[in-house]
Amino acid sequence: MNPTTDKPLEQTSSTAISNTAQLQALRNANVPRGISQLLPIFAARAQGATLTDVEGREFIDFAGGIGVLNTGHSHPKVIAAIQAQLEQFTHTCFQVVPFESYLRLAEKLNALVPGGPNKTMFVSTGAEATENAIKIARAYTGRPAVVSLEHSFHGRTLLGMSLTGKEKPYRTGFGPFAPEVYKIKAPYAYRCERSVCPRNGGACTCSSDLKTLFETQVDPSRVACIIVEPVMGEGGFVPLPTEYLLELRAICDTHGIVFISDEIQSGFGRTGGKLWAIEHAGITPDLLTSAKSIAGGLPLAAVTGRADIMDAPQVGGLGGTYAGNPLACAAGLAVLEIFEEENILEQGQTLGERLERELESLLQKYEGVGEHRGLGAMRALELVKSRDTREPDAESATKIVNAALERGLILIKAGMYGNVLRFLMPLNISDHELERGLEALHGAFAAVYDR
Repeated sequence: MNPTTDKPLEQTSSTAISNTAQLQALRNANVPRGISQLLPIFAARAQGATLTDVEGREFIDFAGGIGVLNTGHSHPKVIAAIQAQLEQFTHTCFQVVPFESYLRLAEKLNALVPGGPNKTMFVSTGAEATENAIKIARAYTGRPAVVSLEHSFHGRTLLGMSLTGKEKPYRTGFGPFAPEVYKIKAPYAYRCERSVCPRNGGACTCSSDLKTLFETQVDPSRVACIIVEPVMGEGGFVPLPTEYLLELRAICDTHGIVFISDEIQSGFGRTGGKLWAIEHAGITPDLLTSAKSIAGGLPLAAVTGRADIMDAPQVGGLGGTYAGNPLACAAGLAVLEIFEEENILEQGQTLGERLERELESLLQKYEGVGEHRGLGAMRALELVKSRDTREPDAESATKIVNAALERGLILIKAGMYGNVLRFLMPLNISDHELERGLEALHGAFAAVYDR
């Protein structure tokens, strides 16, 4: 009975709902519209790169929960680690009663992140990692200002939105935003109008925008940190040029500014051959944020960086009730074992090379494909109405997502204009699953463009 009304409670358990139409009605009635739903299906189970919906239909998953499943759905080693931890305890709050798995995972990340000696703190989400990285940088430098890039995405919290360089849908209607956040243009070669640009065969000169910012808006002596995604995720899978990153690093060194590498989507082998995208540029960040694929699907995120910087906040200044949950830490340790045992970094490199060939074939075949780009297995296609004008074509991108779903493939979009198709399949996807997914992808393009 309902204790407040003495009326029988309605049955809302998952066992009472069995089909898509019922679940969609339940969602519409109970979940706010602000939470988007890209695909009209509901998951029932998933393994590897294959997801089965409540109707029993199988889909090859090229989205991976938005980059969370680099080691695939329901990896047996991850499941076993979670089950073993479940039999011990599910929560103590690390700040009250600490536990070994948090320490062991921190130790491993400290060794895997460039530089050192490093220290690591855990939280639950990427946005929390971003917030805490900024807090740590401010505590270390004693400075208030933060610099981020246009086209970036750093989370949905107040500070995360303030840092994010994409207005709709992430910032619209949610202001005012946090103060002392400054943005500079991102080196987005495909849409760059500079006469000297990698797209025109020249070097990237976008770092001059940071120097201009210092001259016109904020003195560098007031800047605590700059935060960049080495490959911008939601912004359209845009790799930042090595020369640009090197110049930013040099500017930070000159002015005592903390360099933060946001690896929440680009980390954990997504860019192939390296665990972190920033490693491809040969740069050692001061702080590095990670999340998504860190724990095989469980909510976990981390800030890792130079020990002297990480130790700057006062005792009690960092933490969180669920930060570093023991189930998630156990899963994180299992993920790192999988990376080593299954050579995931090498698999990511091979997958990236295969994807590059497939996307190039689509570029050659269809005029609506303006560019394919990426690093390793973090790859994307940008769709345009005209290659001459590069006008974004979000409508065709949506049609391809829908056509792919009809053929058993889960795809998602990205980019400032919603016209970029991004690929985030597990790095250890089986050959069979990959072939099925690519066949569906080619079929979807043919359905939209071959008319």
